[in-house]
Amino acid sequence: MTVPYPVNRRASLKDVAEALGVPHAEVYGLTVNGRAADFNHLLAAGESVEVRPGEPPVDVLTPTMLRPQALPAVRFAADGNVGKLGRLLRLLGFDALPCNDFPDAAIAELAAAEGRIVLSSDRRLLRRSKIVWGRLIRDHDPEAQLADILAFFGLGGPYAPFSRCLKCNVSLTPVAKVEVLHLLEPKTRLYYQDFSRCPACGRVYWAGSHVERLHQRLAAMGLAGRTAPGARF
Repeated sequence: MTVPYPVNRRASLKDVAEALGVPHAEVYGLTVNGRAADFNHLLAAGESVEVRPGEPPVDVLTPTMLRPQALPAVRFAADGNVGKLGRLLRLLGFDALPCNDFPDAAIAELAAAEGRIVLSSDRRLLRRSKIVWGRLIRDHDPEAQLADILAFFGLGGPYAPFSRCLKCNVSLTPVAKVEVLHLLEPKTRLYYQDFSRCPACGRVYWAGSHVERLHQRLAAMGLAGRTAPGARF
């Protein structure tokens, strides 16, 4: 689609793209008259600009012209409007920090400081200048959102389900049953022996029926059998 744009002020390609409703975090390629350009290029009259979206799988660990500083690892920040997506990512073992009550400025600062990919359905958030990596969530169904993120960023597994606290995002640590016995329901005490605990909030995890339900959900999404060797659950 070709969109005419009046050149009546000095504006970078980043500013122009966002003026047309495209957050810079969604842009993965720019050309001016057929030659590669970066976000800082000042648009001139008569120039032909092509704006390209990301083509899966997007590799966040490799530098590009638009993002010369690659991420050291795949880490997410999920804002409040995609909270269920963040929980599903944590279920699979991904570092997906919940930002439910964070103002937009705080999310942008955190993403810049910790090298996180911001997940949101809010275009205004993804226009924040400090956000380098992001994904605009378009679908309303959390499982469809998860499928999109896994495909877009090429996250094919193996996954490590229940290796992170679903509330805190902190990595779980194994804990002896005797140490959490007082926190368990009678049937849990009777039937389960292996437990993990969140070092931050103290929440206790074990391989109950919820684990089987998760594996069923993964199978329904075509992700069965993609758990890491040695996964506890």
